[in-house]
Formats: sequence, structure tokens, C-alpha cells
Amino acid sequence: MANKPAAHAADEPAVREVVSLDALSAQRRDALPEPTTFGLKGIEFTLPPMKLLPIETQAKVGNMDDNLGVLNAFLGEEQVKAMFAADYTFDDLELIMEEWQKRSGLEPGEAPAS
Repeated sequence: MANKPAAHAADEPAVREVVSLDALSAQRRDALPEPTTFGLKGIEFTLPPMKLLPIETQAKVGNMDDNLGVLNAFLGEEQVKAMFAADYTFDDLELIMEEWQKRSGLEPGEAPAS
């Protein structure tokens, strides 16, 4: 009887590990605050926690520091036009972004994707 050569690791198919992030993603999502409804100058709008913004928002806006662009991408052009008509100011926009960030559970200056 001939001896069969021992199999080498290179001869065996590589086992590919797939790390499922579904459960971790659900846990993180469940730990986030609920969406917040804001009211300013007679206009109400609801924003989710920043970390729940779809990544498509960044593709649409390009620069997530473009606050007006983020609101436009998420709330839509009609809602932003209503804000223009209500004479929202830069200070109002800054206030919205600060409060949204706080109510999203983020620290000042922390990016949603951090």
C-alpha cells in the first residue's frame, strides 16, 4: 500500500469568516434616542438621531458640515423653502444643528459617523 501524502494547508480551501454586524447594528440603533420634533417660527419638523441619517445623505450633500444641505437632503426642498419664508437666520440654523446634535446623543463637534 502506498502512503498518501499529507494534505497541506495550501491544498485545503480557505475558510472565510463572515462577521455579521446585524445584531450589533440593531443594538446600537435601539440605544439611540427617539426622533425629535422641533418647532421654530411656526414651523414644525422632525429629525431622527443624526447617526440614523442614511449614508445617501452624504452622497447628496457631499460635505456633512453643509448644515443647510443636510436639512434640505433630509427634510426636502418644500420644508426648507418654508424655513426661508419664515425668515430663518444663520443663528436659527446654528440653533437647530446644536439642539439636533444634543438630542442625537452627540457631543459638540462630534460627527454623526464617529
